[in-house]
Amino acid sequence: MIKIVMTVLYLFAAWFPVRHYIHMFQLNSYKPKVQLKWLKTNNHFWLVFPAAVLLLCFAAFQNPANLGLHRSLCVYTVLLAMFAYTVYAHFPKKSYKIPLKYTARVKRLLATSAIIYLLPTLLCFSSIAPAVIGTVYAAMHIAAPFLILLANLINRPVEQAINRHYINDAKRILGECPNLRIIGITGSFGKTSVKYFLDELLSVKFNVLKTPGNFNTPLGVVKTIRGDLRATHDVFLCEMGAKNVGDIKEICDIVHPRDGIITSVGPMHLESFGTLDNVKKTKFELADALPKGGKLYLNLDDENVREMSAGRDFVAYGINSREGYYAENISVSEAGSEFDVVSPSGERCRFKTKLIGRHNVVNICGAIACANTMGIGLSELRQAVRRLSGVPHRLELTKRGGLTVIDDAYNSNPSGARAALDALEMMDGYRILCTPGMIELGDRQEELNRDFGEYAAKRCDFAVTVGKTNSQAIREGLLKGGMAEENIFAAESLDEAMKKIYSLTTGEKNKIILLENDLPDNY
Repeated sequence: MIKIVMTVLYLFAAWFPVRHYIHMFQLNSYKPKVQLKWLKTNNHFWLVFPAAVLLLCFAAFQNPANLGLHRSLCVYTVLLAMFAYTVYAHFPKKSYKIPLKYTARVKRLLATSAIIYLLPTLLCFSSIAPAVIGTVYAAMHIAAPFLILLANLINRPVEQAINRHYINDAKRILGECPNLRIIGITGSFGKTSVKYFLDELLSVKFNVLKTPGNFNTPLGVVKTIRGDLRATHDVFLCEMGAKNVGDIKEICDIVHPRDGIITSVGPMHLESFGTLDNVKKTKFELADALPKGGKLYLNLDDENVREMSAGRDFVAYGINSREGYYAENISVSEAGSEFDVVSPSGERCRFKTKLIGRHNVVNICGAIACANTMGIGLSELRQAVRRLSGVPHRLELTKRGGLTVIDDAYNSNPSGARAALDALEMMDGYRILCTPGMIELGDRQEELNRDFGEYAAKRCDFAVTVGKTNSQAIREGLLKGGMAEENIFAAESLDEAMKKIYSLTTGEKNKIILLENDLPDNY
């Protein structure tokens, strides 16, 4: 009877680490190498308890078959304590920024993990020795982080077969829409904003489908096609994200875009890309995939995009380049932005938007370039530009309790962070930066966060760093840039950061807060 009770408690306790590590695996994009790196860099102090139980079983019970009743009870008591601590250490938080999504893949991982955890119980039922039971259950808890990877490896052939089926079905659906104009959009930053803006502008004349949110992976694109594409759609805006060389090509091989927009190229996801040259090569996989007669739109304000544009036929856009479509006479206030757009033919049109920041102006200019080239007059686009709303957490201007907030909390990168700081600098008031810094920058993470702090020092009056990941590097940069030490505050959490910001005395100046990035739960 006691074996049954211990087995039930063992399986109950196992659920919590299994759920936790599958959640982290999902946040790590189901990449085993990324998960292993995460396991290496995160604190696993909780493993000390099951490790101690394992050593106890080995050391104290050399002849488990001859254990007395009191020593058996001792083993079971220690196991119960281990189970309780395992549950405590992995109990789900109430405040996950991105909760675990119970997708079909996660359910398959859970099922395989359950089988892996059930197998040792057969060994335990075949043995009468409490020390053996304790050894097996303690070892399983120690191995928990790696058993999820084992389950993923077992499931891999099934996952690959399912993915091939979905991809082939998406290709079939696209083949039934021969007149559909597919526009690929990629870049280290700005691609989601351009996608949303272009959707609004093209809707003046066309029936448009776009990939929702940040559905910019092959399977995200496939899911959009299979679930939302209809024969009545004229245009499909396909956002293309990448973390590795070949990722953009993989999406292009599925959708075969006719046109492409490259918004930027910068040092993002260097942890997986390795070098900036790999980022450049990958983003321009979109340009290489376009057919003869397709249109390529390039933001020539970006020096890396300009470098890669050599020898290509393209439509330029930007502010500084003065080539193709460009914006000038820009004015920014808390009410939004106004600017002129000049087309390649010399036509000029004045636009107004409630969005702020030079970066938004460049992205709107890119959307205008594409829409105008597709036959929508500049004057016809004025109302559509007026209607543009901010993409959530991307230079989104909001009011919170009397504070002006520039919400740029989605997945920050060096170029985008600088653009956000430039937007903050244009605002009139007491300017406050609140940030945990930038991640996934590989060996350059500390350097780039230090540079970010130095750039921020001259564009804000007060800075709050959040968490420990990049706090020291940003602080060093802020001090190097000339910010006084008393104007820098290190907060453990966003809640603590906001309490500090609310407590600041700024006289009659309005507080303007830039929320730059928000790290996910696996950091």
